[in-house]
Amino acid sequence: MSEKSDQTSFLFTEENTDGPVTCLGQTFKDDNERREYFRAELRRKLPELKSIEGFPIGNDEDIIALSDPPFYTACPNPWMQEFIDEWKEYTSSEEKEYNNKPFVTDVSEGKTEQMYMAHGYHTKVPYKAIIRYLLHYTKPGDTVLDAFSGTGMTGVGALLCGDEKTLKSMGYDLNRDGEILHEGNKISNIGKRNAILSDLSPVASFIGYNYTNLPNYDLYNKKAMDILAQVEKECGWMFETDHLINDEVQYDRLGNKITGTVNYTVYSDIFSCPSCSNEINFTEVALDLESGKVKKDFSCPSCSITLDKRKLNRVHVKKYDSLLNEVVTQAKQVPYLINYNVGKANFTKQVDSNDLEILKRIEEIEIPYKIPLLKLPEGVNTDQPRKSHGIEYIHHFYSKRGLYVLSKLFTLIEDVEENIKRYIIYTFEQAILGMAKIARYVPTHFSQVNQYLSGTLYIGSQIVDPSLSYLIKNKINRLTKLLMEYNKNLYINNVISTQSTKDLKQLENNTIDYIFTDPPFGANLMYSELNILWEAWLNVRTNNESEAIVNKVQNKGLNEYKELMISCFKEYYRVLKPNRWITVEFSNSQASVWNTINDALQQAGFVIANVSVLDKKQGSFKAVTSTTAVKQDLVISAYKPKDENIEKIRLQSNSEESAWIFVKQHLENLPNFIGEKGMATLIAERTPRILFDRMVAYHVQNGLSVPISSAEFQLGVTQRFPIREGMAFLESQVAEYDKKKTVKEFNQMNLFVSDEGSAIEWIRQQLLNKPQTRQELHPNFMKEIQHIAKHELLPELDSLLEQNFLMYDGIEEVPSQIHGYLSSNYKDLRGLQKTNSKLKEKAKNRWYVPDPNKQADLEKLREKSLLREFDSYKSEIEGKKKKLKQFRTEAVRTGFKKAWSEKDYETIVKIGEQLPEKVLQEDDKLLMYFDNAQIRLGV
Repeated sequence: MSEKSDQTSFLFTEENTDGPVTCLGQTFKDDNERREYFRAELRRKLPELKSIEGFPIGNDEDIIALSDPPFYTACPNPWMQEFIDEWKEYTSSEEKEYNNKPFVTDVSEGKTEQMYMAHGYHTKVPYKAIIRYLLHYTKPGDTVLDAFSGTGMTGVGALLCGDEKTLKSMGYDLNRDGEILHEGNKISNIGKRNAILSDLSPVASFIGYNYTNLPNYDLYNKKAMDILAQVEKECGWMFETDHLINDEVQYDRLGNKITGTVNYTVYSDIFSCPSCSNEINFTEVALDLESGKVKKDFSCPSCSITLDKRKLNRVHVKKYDSLLNEVVTQAKQVPYLINYNVGKANFTKQVDSNDLEILKRIEEIEIPYKIPLLKLPEGVNTDQPRKSHGIEYIHHFYSKRGLYVLSKLFTLIEDVEENIKRYIIYTFEQAILGMAKIARYVPTHFSQVNQYLSGTLYIGSQIVDPSLSYLIKNKINRLTKLLMEYNKNLYINNVISTQSTKDLKQLENNTIDYIFTDPPFGANLMYSELNILWEAWLNVRTNNESEAIVNKVQNKGLNEYKELMISCFKEYYRVLKPNRWITVEFSNSQASVWNTINDALQQAGFVIANVSVLDKKQGSFKAVTSTTAVKQDLVISAYKPKDENIEKIRLQSNSEESAWIFVKQHLENLPNFIGEKGMATLIAERTPRILFDRMVAYHVQNGLSVPISSAEFQLGVTQRFPIREGMAFLESQVAEYDKKKTVKEFNQMNLFVSDEGSAIEWIRQQLLNKPQTRQELHPNFMKEIQHIAKHELLPELDSLLEQNFLMYDGIEEVPSQIHGYLSSNYKDLRGLQKTNSKLKEKAKNRWYVPDPNKQADLEKLREKSLLREFDSYKSEIEGKKKKLKQFRTEAVRTGFKKAWSEKDYETIVKIGEQLPEKVLQEDDKLLMYFDNAQIRLGV
């Protein structure tokens, strides 16, 4: 028996799955014996596992049957730590000093690659994008965790880190020593990483298992096609239709009627006219058959009144439901068009009397197979089908024909052999949505396969009722090709669990080398609702009590979502090794949700080192500093501090030394240089302003006093660390930066001016680029502040300049910043003319960024001004419950910081409660102080 991996003791080959196998130190005569042994163990452990958050809803035997223990369990996996301990035996016993910096290289990976498209789950991160992070943060044999794993793309990426073909397709080179090179530089070593994957949803973890455990392609193809043939043998008559041309039945040369095979039937909603009350077939009146487009306006066939869909009333009918043994009321839908094939030729016709007779026969049949009898849960996404179409149970989502086919299909799958059974389920469960009434008719598309609205359970006014073959046959062929390509790389090497991320008690502290995760984004997707159709047929469903979403039906608002995310990130923090990294991929258009993730990470103990935004037009990542810049995907890089640094900061918590311990640690974890193609990029995290914010956040989140003022910090940074282009470095880092800084241009941060702080930073960037007069700055400044929030009391440009910058008034020597700019841009000023009148004249009234000593003095004056403003807000709301409508956010931030340092938590809470809720939720600094002050007061 040949080995496929040096990372795991579970070994078998696709050619021989019947020989002895070894798993977790035990040897079994074959894979079936292994599975039965661990199933018995799982059954024994179930009572204890049920105490873990997120244990799914389902019969014990259904959970065990769906599982493939110990590698995959449809419940919390009790063997996760055992696998980690075993994997350690295959890696070096002594780990080298880990000093990776955040991954900041541009990433652009498409979503059309065949592996990515193998399953139509709601969300997925392209696995090739994940590979780039894995190569940067890990080495072969490391353990990677993703406890919001979804379809398991992190596991796919972990395995394909060992595949030469995949790596070369991504632009990497490989040498004989197994080193991975990019542009001639070593970035990592080839080799699989080991993944722990977990998700709250049983169908998600099931899909993840099948994505990372591919069977023999020949065995799969034969079994899938055999099942399809058996379904067609029993149900084929349901999908026969007469071949018509010009409404006449066609016959062959022998006089036999020509029949076609139905691909799909289009059903139309029936509405009533508000004028004459006659019934209207929506497809008949609204669909333009030639263009395939739906008309916006149309006429009632009876009274000719002009209508649009909003004016119509949906017709409902009562029908007997034999499964429920009761009469139900549902929206009236009738078959209107049929698409069918005669041989390879494709045709579309209107439903005829023979078609109606077949459908009537189907309605009269009692289905002899198991059907999930499950009431539709209350939910955000289940509201529309329930109210508009009377869908109350899972089986109501299907026509009688579709229900018969699916029940027959899953009955056949029950008898499939274990080594391929789950992948067969994985294949055919993709028809569960495609055959449901959520499948819309989209005539402008070539195919009607899976034309449902992603992220909803919406039922349209025109739906398709397809045949199983139409949906699945091509899918089987595509999956077969995928198995042929990836079968040797994607086989059991991951461990998969089904549970809540907030309770990973099976994992010991400090055992994970790296975390890549793609958590739920507030109210973006209601996973447990959207997965209900799949999970009903699997007989194992999501326990959504700890589902981390914003959902009014579950009584989960932003605060509940935040508490859940904090619990999840605390578990991530606990199991991650110190000085290691977590990457959070985040997609949301609401700043409040971004702030929730940001705050939850920091409350858990992580330190954010980089936030990048995916520019979907240019396919690149750019640094962002504004919480309003969340219209695109964000990638957050954060690290778990070293234990010794945590202890040092704790011991020095009453002195400013704790601030510098933090800064030194943070600088160690930041990239030394970012730039390419003649362009260096500002590293935002190295600027004193961001360093100060990170230092303050760390102290506040850990319940420590902020030991130093902004002015003292600004001065201290320049005295303690080398500064280049406004960025701070360690002595050990600056030489590398100076060596690489040979580019001609310097790319500043892209800023979205939304408040006073970002306006000051925008001015700073303009003046660093070139000293300017007020008249030069003003036109562009006015353009930039168009998006200032209504509540923001933004000072005039003159005030911002006076409080934060210096102007040359023509008396003193021309400052070096101004002189350098003028002498390099004006030919007649070059040379040694440093004090002549012409130089002073051009320099006069130009504003510039002051040197650190003067910057600290300005910061002190500005802070006094802001505190005076804050005191006025305190007086304004004293004894009142009136919300502040307009204010300087910077003043509130500064006031909160001072109050925190004085342990005046009551003032923070009192002022915070008078701020507009939206403002508080969307400002990460205000929210940080407010939340932590509430914790201190026990609110």
